[in-house]
Amino acid sequence: MASSGEQPGSSFDPPKDAPGRRSYRRRFFRAALWWVGLPAVAYVTVCVGMMWQEESFIFFPSRFPEGDWRPSLPVEDAWFEAADGVRLHGWFLAHPQPRRVVLYCHGNAGNITHRADILEDIHRFLDASVLVWDYRGYGRSEGRPTERGVLLDAEAARNWLAKRTGWATDRLVLWGHSLGGAVAVHLAAAGGAEALVLESTFTCLPDVAAHHYPWLPVRLLMRNRLDALGLISQYHGPLFQSHGQADTIVPIRLGQKLFASANPPKQFLALPGADHNDPLGPDYYHRVREFLEAHTSPRPPTNPSTN
Repeated sequence: MASSGEQPGSSFDPPKDAPGRRSYRRRFFRAALWWVGLPAVAYVTVCVGMMWQEESFIFFPSRFPEGDWRPSLPVEDAWFEAADGVRLHGWFLAHPQPRRVVLYCHGNAGNITHRADILEDIHRFLDASVLVWDYRGYGRSEGRPTERGVLLDAEAARNWLAKRTGWATDRLVLWGHSLGGAVAVHLAAAGGAEALVLESTFTCLPDVAAHHYPWLPVRLLMRNRLDALGLISQYHGPLFQSHGQADTIVPIRLGQKLFASANPPKQFLALPGADHNDPLGPDYYHRVREFLEAHTSPRPPTNPSTN
């Protein structure tokens, strides 16, 4: 006879399938943890790794002796120091009767040896004395590139060129390609310029990174900014800007956005079919010269240096 406290089928009897159900739930949650948790951990790991190695995704230096260090041009080795003591190197090509003096800031890869043709073209087509120089960690320059470092390097290069030529720093033409364009914007915003020439230049580094890595929160995570968009309105002088319509590294829309925030006088030249590093021919340099002739007043330097 059954006890009155334990009736058959009462709520105190566990369902016969409870152990199997619990086992199924455990397997389900393990699988969910594997298929959801593992990708999440991998994603976070990639984000942390890219943050840790951020500079290696931005700067691609070629160090000496990479490149051809026997230029056919009569260049002068320029040696100078940044404010933090890092020793830097560049090539200076003097013009016998310069109509302008150009500081050329190159892009994020290679070194000055890969810009020898550009150095010659600017010198020849614009009747200019030109300094092309390497950021820290590039070519024969010491150190390791960082955002703060390359901006210190740019200030040192501008000061050296002004002293060497006798032209005031705000009378130099600042010319930059890609990352070098953002560096030139920083210089022009802080100290002015006779003119600013930008090629394939971006708004800021996170915008470029977001284009290449849309699945990463780069705008939140990146330390290096080189925010040209936030600074270009502080420059009040002539701007000539060009961008390839087929640029696969820096989309032309970023260059157009940067140009829209700049003050006049300004001119934007879209290059049909051109990619990021395609060579620019004589017609391009003639267009730059025409713009500079229309908006600047080249004149002889004062107190030229003989060093």
